[in-house]
Amino acid sequence: MQEVSINLSEHFKLQELCKTKTGIENVPNEAQVENLKRVCRWLEQLRRRWNNLYGEGNDPIVINSGFRSPAVNKAVGGVPTSNHLTGCAVDIRCVGIEQALRYAAILLDISDLNHEDYDELLIEQKAHVVWIHFAVKPTGNRRRTNFKR
Repeated sequence: MQEVSINLSEHFKLQELCKTKTGIENVPNEAQVENLKRVCRWLEQLRRRWNNLYGEGNDPIVINSGFRSPAVNKAVGGVPTSNHLTGCAVDIRCVGIEQALRYAAILLDISDLNHEDYDELLIEQKAHVVWIHFAVKPTGNRRRTNFKR
């Protein structure tokens, strides 16, 4: 069991990437924490570029969902093969579709500039709520990009 107050990166704590409203314990193991750290490296670059281009200088990147234990994943209706189960995925809150498109463009640029692939970059929307599902695995990244309603 990991202490949930540890820093994964400069601006992201384990606690925020494990939060859940289900009331079910949601604590990752060491391998899952390492996967979350990998995702946070991308999130730090996204935050920096967003703030340089569009933000107020210190706008946070807000995570709706990160790591999910099997019980949490089932409770929230996640698919059994979700990258959230391994700590390889986050859902990034967006203020509308325009911000989602800008975040996606930045993440694509990061991938190209760093010559690193991601596994999934999905812009998702339910009613008026928009988020980006973003995943990076240690190996076997598919560079799957899509818009889902």
